[in-house]
Amino acid sequence: MSQNRTWTISDLATEFAVSTRTIRFYEEKGFIQPRRDGQRRIYSASDRTRIRLILRGKRIGMSLAECMEIIDMYRPGDSDEAQLDSLLSRVRERRESLEQQRRDLDETLRALEEIENLCHQAQQSTDNATVLPAAAREEAHP
Repeated sequence: MSQNRTWTISDLATEFAVSTRTIRFYEEKGFIQPRRDGQRRIYSASDRTRIRLILRGKRIGMSLAECMEIIDMYRPGDSDEAQLDSLLSRVRERRESLEQQRRDLDETLRALEEIENLCHQAQQSTDNATVLPAAAREEAHP
């Protein structure tokens, strides 16, 4: 892709399936800096790349501040080792957090299944004494 190619705000909004308001927000925050032709914004390949990286970071759960911290570490011509190390660290942290959430969800799903099975057993039983306390049975059958 040519580095001289430009895009309009509508082009980028369509390409990335975001609103033009989102792109203007990134501009207001200083994340991208399109040039102006009167009232028209003209986005460069660099602006497009920054939007793509911001959206990718957000998709994996990074905050805008985290995305920009990593993106801003990039210096053309310099080693990108620090940038990559930082990104890898964030990816590991996010992965660990998601894996913990998965374990928590699995545990919750097992508990729900157990309760559901007990309820089904109670429905099938003629004697609800094993599930319902005496007071509840009396209210259910006056």
